[in-house]
Amino acid sequence: METVILAVVIAVVVLGAISGLVVSGRKKKQLPPSPPAAPSAPATPSVTAPPAEPHVGEEAEAPSDEERRTIEEVGLPEAEAPAAVAEPEAPAAPPAPAIEVPEPTAGRLVRLRARLSRSQNTLGKGLLTLLSREHLDDETWEEIEDTLLTADVGVTPTQELVDRLRERVKVLGTRTPEDLRALLREELLALIGTDADRSVHTHNGIGTNGDEIPGVVMVVGVNGTGKTTTTGKLARVLVADGKSVVLGAADTFRAAAADQLQTWGERVGARTVRGPEGGDPASIAFDAVKEGIAEAADVVLIDTAGRLHTKTGLMDELGKVKRVVEKHGPVGEVLLVLDATTGQNGLVQARVFAEVVDITGVVLTKLDGTAKGGIIVAVQRELGVPVKLVGLGEGADDLAPFEPEAFVDALIG
Repeated sequence: METVILAVVIAVVVLGAISGLVVSGRKKKQLPPSPPAAPSAPATPSVTAPPAEPHVGEEAEAPSDEERRTIEEVGLPEAEAPAAVAEPEAPAAPPAPAIEVPEPTAGRLVRLRARLSRSQNTLGKGLLTLLSREHLDDETWEEIEDTLLTADVGVTPTQELVDRLRERVKVLGTRTPEDLRALLREELLALIGTDADRSVHTHNGIGTNGDEIPGVVMVVGVNGTGKTTTTGKLARVLVADGKSVVLGAADTFRAAAADQLQTWGERVGARTVRGPEGGDPASIAFDAVKEGIAEAADVVLIDTAGRLHTKTGLMDELGKVKRVVEKHGPVGEVLLVLDATTGQNGLVQARVFAEVVDITGVVLTKLDGTAKGGIIVAVQRELGVPVKLVGLGEGADDLAPFEPEAFVDALIG
C-alpha cells in the first residue's frame, strides 16, 4: 500500500515538472529576445512630421492659411500657437524726394511787395521827401540827382528824370503828397518802360530737321550772381505754369554745380542731364536738348558756367555752347543773371556777355533790401533788352516775373 502511494506521488511530481518545462518553452518561443538598440540612432517616427519653421531669410513652404487650419484641427487657440520666425525686411530704398507744387506765378511780385519795399527808404521815400520841400532850389535838385545816382539809375537816365520832374513840378504849382506821389510814379514808370515784352520765351521751336523741339533757354552770368539757383527757381516758375522741364547742367567747372541743379530739379519733378566734372559743356547742353526732344518736354533750361568776363577763352566757349545747341534748333531765350548789389560793375559784365551771345532778357537777383533798384533802368538802357525776372530773397519761390507797376508802387509806398 505504501508502495502504491509513493508511486502516485512520484508520478504527480514528474508530471508537474514536465508541465513547467512545456509552459516555459512556449513563452520563450512567443517572446524572443530583441537585439540591443544603438544608442546614437533614435527611432524614426512612423507618422509624417509637420513642416519645420522657416529659417531666417527663407520663405515658409506652406501658405499662412494652411498653418491656420492645422491649429484649428489640433484644437489649440491661436494665442497658443508657436510664433513664426519673422523674416528679415529687405533694406528700404531711399525714399524718392517729394514733388513740390510751386506757388503760381501770377501776381507773385505783388505778394512779395513787402520784401521789395525795403529799398524804398533811399529811393522812393527819399525822392518824395525831397520833392515835398517848400522851396525846391538848385541844392534840393542836386540832392534828388544824388539819390537817383546812388540807386544806380545811371547818369543819363537820372538827368532825364530830373529835367522832367523840374518842369512838371513848376507847372503843377501845388504839391500835395498825393500829387507828388502820382507825379513820381508816372515818371518812374516812363523811365523803366511799360511797353516792353517781359515774358520769358519758352514756346516750342522748329528744329533743323523741320520737327518741333522744346523751347530752349540758356542762363548765363558770372560766378556769385546766383545763376544756378536762378535756373532752379526758373524751373519752378515754369512748372507752376504747367510746363514740363528738362535741366541741362552745363556748368562743369564749379564743384557741385550739377548736384545743386539736380536737387532743384528733383523738387519739382524735372529731369537733369549732367556729365562728368570738367566735361565739355557744349556736349552736355547738346545732350540736354536731345533728351528734351525725346521726352517731348516743353522747355529745356541750360545752366552754363559762371565765366569771369575777363577770361576771353571761357567767354568764347560760352559762344560755342550756343552754337552747338543751335544744331538742334534755335535758342529761344538767353537770360543774363546780374546781382543788383553790384551796381555799375554789373553793366560792365552785361556789355561783355552781350558781345558773346545775344542777350534777350535780364534777371536781377538780390533786389530785396538794397538801394540798387535803379540798376533796372541802367541795364535796360545799356543792353536794350528788358528785365524779365527779379529775385527778392533766398526762398524757393522768391523769383518773380518783373512787373513795372508793382515795382514802382513798392518803391514809393
